[in-house]
Amino acid sequence: MSFIGTAFSYSRTVLSVLVFILIAGSFAYRDIPKESEPDIDIPIIYVTVNHDGISPEDAERLLIRPLEQELKTIEGVKEMRSSGYEGGANVLLEFDAGFDADTALQDVREAVDLAKTQLPTASDDPEVHEVNFSLFPVVVVILSGDVPDRALYDLARNLKDAVEGIGEVLEAKLAGNRDEVVEVIVDPLRLESYGLDPALAAATVSGSNLLVAAGVQDTGQGRFSIKVPGLFESVLDIVGLPVLTDGDSVVTVGDIAQVRRTFRDPSSYARVNGKPAVALEVSKRSGENVIATIEKIRAVVTSEQLKWPTTLRESVKVSYSQDRSGQIRTMLSDLQNSVLSAVILVMVVVIAALGVRSGALVGIAIPGSFLTALLLLYLLEVSLNIVVLFSLILAVGMLVDGAIVVTEFADRRLSEGVPRRQAYLQASQRMAAPIIASTATTLAAFLPLVFWPGIVGEFMKFLPMTVLMTLSASLLMALIFVPTIGALIGKPADISDRALRTLNAGESGDLFSISGFTGRYLTLLAQAVKRPGQVMALAIGLLIGVLLLYGRIGPGVEFFPDVEPDNAQIQVRARGNLSVDEQDEIMRAVEQRVLDIRGVRTFYTRVGGDANSEEAEDIVGSISLEFADWRHRPRVNQIFETLRERLVDFSGVIIDLRKEEGGPPVGKPLQLQLSSYYPELLVPAAAIVRAQFDGMSGLNSIEDSRPLPGIDWALQVDRAQAAKYGVDIGKVGNMIQMATGGYKIGEYRPDDSAEEIEIRVRFPESDRTVTGLSEVRVSTAAGSVPVSNFVVREARQKTGMLKRVDGFRVITVKADVDEGVLADTKLQELESWLAKSPLDPRIQVTFKGEDEEQAKAKAFLSKAFLVALFVMGLILVTQFNSFYQALLILFAVVMSTVGVLIGLMATGSPFGIVMNGIGVIALAGIVVNNNIVLIDTYVRLRQTIADPVEAVLRTGAQRLRPVMLTTVTTILGLLPMMLGINIDFLSREVTQGAPSTQWWTQLSTSIVFGLSFATVLTLVVTPSALVLQANINSWWATRRVRESQAGT
Repeated sequence: MSFIGTAFSYSRTVLSVLVFILIAGSFAYRDIPKESEPDIDIPIIYVTVNHDGISPEDAERLLIRPLEQELKTIEGVKEMRSSGYEGGANVLLEFDAGFDADTALQDVREAVDLAKTQLPTASDDPEVHEVNFSLFPVVVVILSGDVPDRALYDLARNLKDAVEGIGEVLEAKLAGNRDEVVEVIVDPLRLESYGLDPALAAATVSGSNLLVAAGVQDTGQGRFSIKVPGLFESVLDIVGLPVLTDGDSVVTVGDIAQVRRTFRDPSSYARVNGKPAVALEVSKRSGENVIATIEKIRAVVTSEQLKWPTTLRESVKVSYSQDRSGQIRTMLSDLQNSVLSAVILVMVVVIAALGVRSGALVGIAIPGSFLTALLLLYLLEVSLNIVVLFSLILAVGMLVDGAIVVTEFADRRLSEGVPRRQAYLQASQRMAAPIIASTATTLAAFLPLVFWPGIVGEFMKFLPMTVLMTLSASLLMALIFVPTIGALIGKPADISDRALRTLNAGESGDLFSISGFTGRYLTLLAQAVKRPGQVMALAIGLLIGVLLLYGRIGPGVEFFPDVEPDNAQIQVRARGNLSVDEQDEIMRAVEQRVLDIRGVRTFYTRVGGDANSEEAEDIVGSISLEFADWRHRPRVNQIFETLRERLVDFSGVIIDLRKEEGGPPVGKPLQLQLSSYYPELLVPAAAIVRAQFDGMSGLNSIEDSRPLPGIDWALQVDRAQAAKYGVDIGKVGNMIQMATGGYKIGEYRPDDSAEEIEIRVRFPESDRTVTGLSEVRVSTAAGSVPVSNFVVREARQKTGMLKRVDGFRVITVKADVDEGVLADTKLQELESWLAKSPLDPRIQVTFKGEDEEQAKAKAFLSKAFLVALFVMGLILVTQFNSFYQALLILFAVVMSTVGVLIGLMATGSPFGIVMNGIGVIALAGIVVNNNIVLIDTYVRLRQTIADPVEAVLRTGAQRLRPVMLTTVTTILGLLPMMLGINIDFLSREVTQGAPSTQWWTQLSTSIVFGLSFATVLTLVVTPSALVLQANINSWWATRRVRESQAGT
């Protein structure tokens, strides 16, 4: 170990590097971007196409299929989901997680450009959108008050421009506002009397709304640019536009119609706490600090408010919703306090065991390792989030292990009278091999987790990444920095005579003269090593017994821990051809019942569904609830219970209460997707599945995507009859549009608008009725005739939204589970039902959502555990050059899972696939360490001690203190998280059950129970197994001697 010797020779250089790490790491901690959840790329890109008035069936045929044809050729697409709805369509592409977002986006844009030529000319250009956490709003600025719509919209637009001027802001998107439109309200009688055709009017408008840049004239006496201005600049330009001439008479638009600049017919409404509102959803640029960005947004909004007129300042209230900075501050503060608690607990134990000076030396490893890891994370542009912070808590107990072992050994040498430089050099060199091996095995356990695929893997990969950096830094601290400082300031700890006698007895004296805890342990160990075979048989029996017992009475399995959310949503579902005003009436009635519920800070109501959402189609509106601080309100389950009580007798609607998902987004826990090439089979099959869901206990918020009951009106044109009048379908369609949303005749861009404003011709509201559709008249060569002469109006079953996955039509049935019911249990119930009552073989049944992600996580973690065991086995065989000893340590790893299962049964907690799965793998790396140190000491003692029993007992006496220290420090580091206790050292407040601790309780419980159980194995079963090996070797050698003697 010449490198360690060199480091001791250049101690000033080593100290300078340590000071640099501490200073640079402190600056990195100050400047690192802080977020609540990891900023990951969600592997989804979606394409939307709008086409006014198109039906879902036509959207599937004319919009979706051409797009799918081009998009399915893109490399790396995992699943392609499409939806056709009234007024447009979307195609969503899900890629494999960890994809190259820029390349995928470029490929999608190229494919859309190819498909664009096959889309109808009336369709808008397709829009390509990517989804990632950075694009989600970090804060929503809400303007609400009883003021005219135009005043509210103007304030919101000005605010949007000001906020987007902030460098850290990516975009500010307006929600709840309506687009402007110029309506030309035509009197049908005048239109008929003048014989005007909307298509002709459109041609007139486009020919008049032009800017002709006529060029430049150079006369030799000057140079002038010439233009023929014809663009509409105001509504008055449209009013004076001529549409018909007869001799000297000119008929203008103003003669036959009212022209007004207004807003589109509302398709949705937004309110905050019952007041009309416009929301500004602000998203930040990737890598920017959320807390600093939101502070700047608030400052800009405040300065803009001061510029408003006094009346508007008094009438319009500005509020903030979904402010992530407060949530992040709380969560980071909680976790930082947990880190501090863990450090204090660890240091108390270390100082109590090793003394103040040696304890302080071990303590240097904690900030040194932490700040090195933070510096590396900062350089890699990784944000400080809840996953990174928990990784630091997880590492607290582990990173001091190496430093404890080195310092404890140096203490022994100092007490024997060895000079401090030599003592620390010998300790570092002597313990280098076992510490490197134990750190390498811990790293080997975490390493496979870095390659976790899928969204969950992208979310959780920061845990192994941080632990790998921290433990690698702790290795340098234990072998280089701590011993170098110890060589300068170390001194023998003040040891009592009794402790000194114990140390000497452990080295070479009488083992049975040792008293106290060590003496009792040696008495137990002496009894165990007399019957090593029975001890091993008992351990194996315990392993099998606990596994069988857990299989019988275990609390079951879940995907991700249930975390107390900061937000929730009341989704209101109702069926029928409801107008937006009828939907608003329902939502107002729901609002009246819930607005005074305690514990909710903001009620944000949105009326109307979202066609691009994956939610149920029959949602008529939703109320987003932003909860108050969790310390000052009831639990969400209690708030939900109150909501259910108040809304239980609300007839005609379905109330769906949805919590904000903690962790990776997976949707409702139970999702059964039916797909087939034969669409007619799906609706009856979905009805059977829905009936089964309805008949199962423990489920709520059940929904399916079958077509909703409702009416669509189809106007069937008799082409032959229409031809007699010289009328085609286009002409009929133009006139019918005037009885609905209006016929678009052009666009113009006034000075006070950033967007082009459409000009639409419509009939008055009194003529825009269902019966009025048959009374619309069309201008023909023979005069004006009603469309009823060649059009038949038919009522048809409403189609609703059509959904496709990978080219197949699909229907999905979804459900939530009741509080305390495990999704996995219900899933098994469904699987057994499907096995007994199979659906038509032409229908493919797939479990989506949580089950899909759970199955992937389970498969990966199983493989990761096996890979970790193999890599650890390889390191151990290299270290000890013995298959038996390597397998003995791996057996201890497997046995540690018994402790995890006992802990789950004791606490009544289900096995969390993600968190407990990671816990078992992390535990494997921790358990190995103590066994390596123990076996390494035994192997060295066997070189001088012939009797294996004496060697094992001396190993136990020498290694008991460091083994107990490393175990207790790791357990104490995680204990606050396991118990959900958080100590705020500044305000001297102790809280229990904070949302930040709920994330990690499962993982902490796994390690605490598993490590406690594994330590008993390490101190009793491992020594017994070593004696058993020696006994077998002795028996085999004796037998060989006898055989050779008998042969001679």
